[in-house]
Amino acid sequence: EPAPADYYTKLQTTLAGGTAADLFWLSQEYIAGYADKGALLDITGQLTADTTNPAAKLDDYFPSVLSTAQYQGKTFGLPWIAQPVVLFYNPELFAAAGIAEPDDTWDWAKFLEAAEKLTDKDKGVYGTGFNGWPPIHMFIWQAGGEVISEDLKTSPLDSPEAIQGAKFYADIIYNDKYAPSEATIKEQGFGEMAKAGKIAMFFGGATDDLDYAHSKDPKNALMKIALVPKGPQSRATFSWTASTVINSKTKNPDQAYQALVALTEGIHHWKIVAPRKSLATADIIGTSVPDKKDSAAMILQALPDMRAFRIVPRHQEWDTIFWEQFQDPLFHKKGTTEDLTKAARVKLEAVLPK
Repeated sequence: EPAPADYYTKLQTTLAGGTAADLFWLSQEYIAGYADKGALLDITGQLTADTTNPAAKLDDYFPSVLSTAQYQGKTFGLPWIAQPVVLFYNPELFAAAGIAEPDDTWDWAKFLEAAEKLTDKDKGVYGTGFNGWPPIHMFIWQAGGEVISEDLKTSPLDSPEAIQGAKFYADIIYNDKYAPSEATIKEQGFGEMAKAGKIAMFFGGATDDLDYAHSKDPKNALMKIALVPKGPQSRATFSWTASTVINSKTKNPDQAYQALVALTEGIHHWKIVAPRKSLATADIIGTSVPDKKDSAAMILQALPDMRAFRIVPRHQEWDTIFWEQFQDPLFHKKGTTEDLTKAARVKLEAVLPK
C-alpha cells in the first residue's frame, strides 16, 4: 500500500506518543536525523553476530546505498531498494528525426544536440524535460562537484565543478529549445508527457514503467532504456533508496530484528534493483518484475555509476534551503549561478554537523 502523504507526520506523532510500530520505513534522507534523536535501534551488533541470514551480510550491499542506513559508524536499518536513474527514450521519435539511438558514447554535448533536434514546438514535442527532477545533484556530481562533502562538513556548491553542473541543468530546464515550460508540465503532467510521446528523452527511476507501459496500453508511447549521458568527469547517476528500521523503544528487539531481516530478504526478491550485489542479476530482475526482462541488462550497466545522497541529521532543513535558496531561484533565472551558489552555501553549511 502506498505511503500516505502525511506518513512522516503520523510517524513522528506515534513515536512521540510511544505507539509507533516496531518496524517502519524511512526514505534515505530521514535516517540520520531519526538515528541522531535516538528513535532507531542500533542493529550493528546483531548484524555482526548474524551468520545465517543473507540479508544481514553488509559487505553484499552497494556501499553508497548502505551508507544511507548508517550514522556515526553504526547501522540502523537495511536498505530494500537501489533504484538508479536511467534514460528512457522514444525510438520512434529518434527515427523520425534521423537520430541514432543513445549509446554509451553519449555525453552532455550529444544529449543537448539530440534534445534540440527532437524538439518540435509546433507539435508539442520536446527533446527532454526537467522540473527539479532528475536531481540536479547528479549533474553536479558528473562535473566533478559535490553538494555535501565526504566529511559532511561543507556544501561546496560554489566550486567551479559544481557551478558547471548547475549551469548545464539551468540551461535546459523550462527552455523550449529543449524542454517544455513549467506551465506545460503542470498542464499535461510530467511522466504523462513521456507516455504520450511528447518527451523524447525522460530521466526516470529504473523501476518506472515507461519501458513497458506500451505493452499494457498501446496508447502509451514505446520507450526503451539507455544509460544517462556522461558528464565531464563521470556518468554518476542518482540512486533512490529507502530502508526498514526498528523502533528503539521496541519491547522485543530480538524478534524485531529477525522480522527485519526476513522482511528485507523477501523485498529483495520483489523490488528492483535489490541493493545487494549478489542479487543484481538479469535473472532476478526478470523474475521480480517480468516486464523489466528486456531492460535488465541496461539497468545492470547503470549500477556501477549510481550513488545515493550524502545524508546529515538536519537533512530536511538542508533540503529546504537547497530548494528555496538555490534550485528554485536558479530555475527561474532570479540570479546567476555563481551568486546563488555562494549565498546558498553559507546557509547550507549552517545546518551541517560541526
